[in-house]
Amino acid sequence: MIDLAQHMDQDYVPMKEVAQRQEISLKYLERIMPSLTKNNFVQGVIGQKGGYKLVRLPKEYTVKEILEVAEGSLALIACLECDQNPCSRKDTCKTLPMWKGAQKVIESYFDGITLQDLLDGTFD
Repeated sequence: MIDLAQHMDQDYVPMKEVAQRQEISLKYLERIMPSLTKNNFVQGVIGQKGGYKLVRLPKEYTVKEILEVAEGSLALIACLECDQNPCSRKDTCKTLPMWKGAQKVIESYFDGITLQDLLDGTFD
C-alpha cells in the first residue's frame, strides 16, 4: 500500500515492481491483493499495462483497516477474535480484561495512523 501510494503518479503499478522495490515475495502480494481489491482499497487491471492503484487518497486509509484486510484480525488472543466461540471461562477469567485493554490500545494506535502518515513519517 505504501509503494502504491508512493507511485500514485503512475496509472497502474505492476505487483512485480512492488515486490522488487519492497523486497516482498510476489506470492505474498498475490495472496493479499484479492482481499484489498474486494474491499475496495485498490483497483486492479489485468494485461500488458496492468497492475494496481489506490482507490482513495493515502490520508483516507488507516493502518488498522489495511492490516485487518491484508492480515486478518489484530486480536492478541483467540478469545478476542470476533468470529470465535465465546470461551467457557470468559466470566471467570482473570486475564481477559487485561487482554481487552491491550487490544483497545493496539487498535486505537493503528487506527490513528494513516497511510499518508507513514509516507510522511509523521507518527509516534
